[in-house]
Amino acid sequence: MKVTVLGAGSWGTALTILLARNGHDVTLWGRSHEDVEIMRRIRENLHYLPGFVIPEGVVVTESIEEANPADMWVVAVPSGAVRQTLRGVEQENPLLVVAAKGLEMGTALTLAEVAQEVTPGANAGVLSGPNLAIEIVREIPTAAVVAFKDPEAAERVRTAFLCHSFRIYLSEDVVGVELAGALKNVLAIGAGMSDGLGFGDNTKGALLARGLHEMTVLGLAMGAKIETFMGVAGVGDLFATAVSTLSRNYRVGRMIGEGMTLNDAVKAVGQVSEGVPTSEAALVLARKHQVPTPIFEAVENVIRGRMKPMEGVARLMERMPKSEGFF
Repeated sequence: MKVTVLGAGSWGTALTILLARNGHDVTLWGRSHEDVEIMRRIRENLHYLPGFVIPEGVVVTESIEEANPADMWVVAVPSGAVRQTLRGVEQENPLLVVAAKGLEMGTALTLAEVAQEVTPGANAGVLSGPNLAIEIVREIPTAAVVAFKDPEAAERVRTAFLCHSFRIYLSEDVVGVELAGALKNVLAIGAGMSDGLGFGDNTKGALLARGLHEMTVLGLAMGAKIETFMGVAGVGDLFATAVSTLSRNYRVGRMIGEGMTLNDAVKAVGQVSEGVPTSEAALVLARKHQVPTPIFEAVENVIRGRMKPMEGVARLMERMPKSEGFF
């Protein structure tokens, strides 16, 4: 396939390397002229994924026009850049794989919804799961979920990505897979905060369990399937993101828990922490669908500086425990 990957961060670069190893004709688009020039010259992403060779056949460009048309477009830019970036896709009825994980600030739309809005004729779906970029390029066994309403499109995408180290499951629950991938980033920040405060695994386990409950109930209210949140794109991704020191969201949360400001924590990580903008958009969706989300509210309040991390924990512990059921 002729594939264009939009986004030359660690995630986009990792997917580019995987697809090129699978034998596809890949173009990698990036916004930074300096980064693009370096990747062209030394065939390595020194800024975001150093130490891994970008195969010689990969075209690295800062011109989306040069990347048109493609059999498949992979969207791996930060959530806040998805709308603007997709305006450069001039192809009619493109096959779009949203690999970014987040919600659009201001509209609280999922990124697949943004893709359909910007490119109305697109066949848009998502790729999500416990997929840390550096582990993918190291060919460490990894699983992901491809979700499309169109089963044929899902199978085409699965075939493109499938290899000995990257196992792909199929789903038609686009909203569930996308919500799980976006909302777990907020919980990962919360998990990092818990560790940064010096709490133990009991605390983090309870936080993640109740957070998973909240995002599942919200997903069900939006038409998602409960099985999605219990699977690879749900529990699997939540676990990987909330416990791994490779996770930028976990690291930002841990630094905040240790007393650092949000701005300083984000600067220290050096990459976009999608849980930060998603925390606000998640509450917009929760209010819209009248779903109580005390965990998400507490994390968002701490992120925005409206309360200290310890105060957030105290408020959660003072709440009256309720039934664990989803209904």
